[in-house]
Amino acid sequence: MWFDQAVIYQIYPLGLCGAPEENDGVQTPRILRLLSWAEHIRKLGADTVLLNPVFDSDRHGYDTRDYNRVDPRLGSNEDLARVCRAFHDAGLRVMLDGVFNHVGRGFWAFRDVQEKKWDSPYKDWFHIDFGGNTDRNDGFWYDSWEGHNELVRLNLDNPAVVDHQFQAIRSWVEQYGIDGLRLDVAYCLPPNYLKQLRAFTQGLKPEFVLMGETLHGDYNRWMNGEMCHSVTNYECYKGLWSSFNSMNLFEIGHSLARQFGPEDWTLYKGAHLLSFLDNHDVTRIASQLTDPNHLPAAYALMFGMPGVPAVYYGSEWGIQGRKQDGDRALRPALEGPEWNDLSGWIARLARAKRESPALCRGSFRNVLLTNRQIIFERRCEEERVLVAVNADSQPYTAHFDAGCGLAQDLITGQRHDFGGGSLLPAYSACFWKMER
Repeated sequence: MWFDQAVIYQIYPLGLCGAPEENDGVQTPRILRLLSWAEHIRKLGADTVLLNPVFDSDRHGYDTRDYNRVDPRLGSNEDLARVCRAFHDAGLRVMLDGVFNHVGRGFWAFRDVQEKKWDSPYKDWFHIDFGGNTDRNDGFWYDSWEGHNELVRLNLDNPAVVDHQFQAIRSWVEQYGIDGLRLDVAYCLPPNYLKQLRAFTQGLKPEFVLMGETLHGDYNRWMNGEMCHSVTNYECYKGLWSSFNSMNLFEIGHSLARQFGPEDWTLYKGAHLLSFLDNHDVTRIASQLTDPNHLPAAYALMFGMPGVPAVYYGSEWGIQGRKQDGDRALRPALEGPEWNDLSGWIARLARAKRESPALCRGSFRNVLLTNRQIIFERRCEEERVLVAVNADSQPYTAHFDAGCGLAQDLITGQRHDFGGGSLLPAYSACFWKMER
């Protein structure tokens, strides 16, 4: 399906568009700021835009008030529709963030329960005990997401809740023409719910994509033919930066082999997990890496490994942001896109990825692995590509059996002769397409 060859560009609209942290209820068409980003995203080589929460919420978007109304801090439903049309007209697909495990305390049905208590027809939409209480002193206890009482957990075993969400999704397809969903905290969603969601969305659009947020454990629990098409690859996210910081590329090499290698016990062979160096929840990669010279190589490793690469807005020109400094540091307001050498490098990586069958769907095999160098093979029927990274500050000559004498670098277009070993310049990365 189209997602398997996609390059994702992720935007957190409430942040990029400069919305106030608290919902002031004032409708302001800030989301129209995204209209000027369509050409930049296309130039970068992405073909899909992932928008984090855009619907009415208490504060940060993951505390939904209304699934059917765009957050007034961003504008109106018509404003979002205009932005989605602009993205589609630029040849970009659009995915939205689906926050279905929980809602905010301002969610209309929860407000009804606060007012009417046990007389509310919506009391069974949540997990409530009228004999208890919480620190919010509503006069009843309710289950929340991981103990955060500003996020009220929904009862997804209640058909009325499921129907309400599914009708909202239908309206998103009808109004905005969306092509898929990121499922927030998919690891919290019941398996039966995910199966219903997959069947429902497939009926809306045959190639409608569900990409779930998962952290640890066996991703096959949420990603299979009946549930999510893809999930976030947090295991390799950590290795993609810590391998460089510790000068131990064995970490990422072993993770990739465990996930995608040729052995029968490999976990996710043939799967297309979402690969990323940063996102709205973690420290920006430019702040995470100890040595800034590793930034281009880290992006090359992400684009070369199995999976669907995602770039987080602003990181393509190297902006910084640390998680310990709060959400605003990770989700800043930006007037417009910028372009520099890093942006151009990522654009070349994206083009190489998109145009290479082996990089999109080829098998994985480690060829050479040291603390500071990694070379792995991506192979399919059409072609064989070697991804090579040298994280050292010194050049490195790699000696291995390349299987042929000549190759072309898909990133630079330069020819390469493997006779006498392969010279990897300091802080370098190559995608060698091998000649048969």
